Amino acid sequence: MDHIDFGRFLTQQRELRGLSRDEVARATKIPPTLIAALESGQVERLPARIFVLNYIRAYAQVIGMEPEEAVLRYEEMDKTVPSEPPPAALEHARRTRAWVGLVLTLLALALLVGGVLLAMGKLGTPSGG
Repeated sequence: MDHIDFGRFLTQQRELRGLSRDEVARATKIPPTLIAALESGQVERLPARIFVLNYIRAYAQVIGMEPEEAVLRYEEMDKTVPSEPPPAALEHARRTRAWVGLVLTLLALALLVGGVLLAMGKLGTPSGG
């Protein structure tokens, strides 16, 4: 099951009870655009997961389903769908790349300066005296 299948399940349950999207939106106070996104599996249009879980609970309660059953179905489906790494992991990866880039840049700069000084004869062999 994926997000589209879960959305179809919600739509089917709502239609079996003879309710429209607008009726569910009014009763739950969830914007109709989010109800449509939830029912069509458009994950990119949905807010953060915590909000989605609460929307699913409210939706299920309004259409006469057991809210926790609906949430469990969603969570089972959500485990099988590959998800993006959390923002903290993305930030860590970005910082790691930045540090590696900085170190490589400084190393290249040090080699360049050393090469220029060597070419100018400033870095000759020490003279014994």
